[in-house]
Amino acid sequence: MLDINSKPSNKLVSNFLSSIVYYKEFILINLLIILILIFVVDGISLLPVLIISILAANVIAFYFIGKKRNKELENIKSIINNISQSKYNNEDEIQLSTKLISLQDAIREMFRKEKNDIENMQRLQKVRSQFLANVSHELRTPIFAIQGYIETLLSGAINDDKVNRNFLEKANQNTISLSNLLNDLIDISMIESGEMRMSYRYFKINDLINQVCQENKKLAEDKNLKIEIKPVPDDLQVFGDRDKIKQVLINLVQNAIKYTEKGKVEIIVEEEEKQAKIIVKDTGIGIPENYIDRIFERFFRIDKARSRSIGGTGLGLAIVKHIVEAHHSTVIVKSKVGEGSEFSFYLKK
Repeated sequence: MLDINSKPSNKLVSNFLSSIVYYKEFILINLLIILILIFVVDGISLLPVLIISILAANVIAFYFIGKKRNKELENIKSIINNISQSKYNNEDEIQLSTKLISLQDAIREMFRKEKNDIENMQRLQKVRSQFLANVSHELRTPIFAIQGYIETLLSGAINDDKVNRNFLEKANQNTISLSNLLNDLIDISMIESGEMRMSYRYFKINDLINQVCQENKKLAEDKNLKIEIKPVPDDLQVFGDRDKIKQVLINLVQNAIKYTEKGKVEIIVEEEEKQAKIIVKDTGIGIPENYIDRIFERFFRIDKARSRSIGGTGLGLAIVKHIVEAHHSTVIVKSKVGEGSEFSFYLKK
């Protein structure tokens, strides 16, 4: 097999070699021309001259076709090399002849895809690095606290009735925080990797809301807050994964309680024709408008010092976002600083 990509020193030979790929077409056309000449030309003596002329024309055609093909192939090879070396800033720099416009479009599409893939990889690498740094920091805080309490107790404080129980309770609280963080990390890892399976079915939303309120009643009472439920029909059923929607509501209700100093937390269900809108509303500190788009980022905190003092892993809203989106819905946020926040999403009936 002839290697048309080889680079012989003789350009003439190179052009001929390049055009040989079309030899079948040339042979077929020449045979047709010769057959026509045999039937058309009266003088047999003229046939050899005509055939020689045709062959000479073929040689010339072979050369120029090969030359043009070599030029196009070199251009294509140069473009592909430039793409692989990231020499192009945009797709408009990729230019082929008008006869190769479809190939030009295909190469430009390849360039766009490769550029997007590289940008996505760089973005993912940055996110991964930030995530690992955040995880390390979040793990270090409770571990160091536990270590400090235990070392203090072992140094003699265990025999001091005024501090030993207090230190043990604080150490225990940090182990709970550590456990919650690890559970949230496992949850978000399983959701993002697609390993978390959803069990969709119809369930009574009223029963679920009452259960969530009961489980968080003490947390609200400790801050002198009320959890209010707007009455909904007992037979109203929505479609989704009951356990995951419960996890969403618990996260939203507990967040509302944490960031509300006075007033109340409301859970509202607004029934529509084909869906139900679930709303968790509070009278808390609110969220600055420029932070609303970022609150669902992993470990993002508006006020880091305040957030740590009231607890939380920094992953709750990220998990909420993933679960709601798995139900083909979106978390809608409305908030005003000093007046409160409202989180809502839709579920099919």
